[in-house]
Amino acid sequence: MIGSSACLGGVFCRYDGNTQTIPPLAALVVKKQAIMICPEVLGGLSTPRDPAEIIGGDGFDVWTGSAVVTSCQGLDVTSEYKAGAILAYEKLKDVGITQVVLKERSPSCGSHQIYDGAFSGNKVTGVGVATAYFINQGVKVYSENNYHKLIAAIAN
Repeated sequence: MIGSSACLGGVFCRYDGNTQTIPPLAALVVKKQAIMICPEVLGGLSTPRDPAEIIGGDGFDVWTGSAVVTSCQGLDVTSEYKAGAILAYEKLKDVGITQVVLKERSPSCGSHQIYDGAFSGNKVTGVGVATAYFINQGVKVYSENNYHKLIAAIAN
């Protein structure tokens, strides 16, 4: 069994109220071979919600206290992002999941890229808050760009 960002599994939980469904991941959910998590919603944020970005670094920096997550309206949502990451991890851990497919570029789930913190649309190398937490807990993280490797591994 694997974990998946809920938006990749077909849930309309993105900040803009949309989904980014990846049919093979949604099929795994239907077959009960994957469970979905949305750290942002688990942390108490609504759908839709204002876009947010990490300011001052990436998800690892949020956990050390040297970066924050702020909405485009200037609201500090760091505590919601951290709480959601912890709750999402607990949900994964409770069923023994150690591999997840997460939404790239998300301030929560990005695994290679996130936005630059200036709400400019520019991307930078880095990970989201939940991704950093998952990695620190030993969870293997994939994105929609490389999830095929994980799907192939669990199919065998």
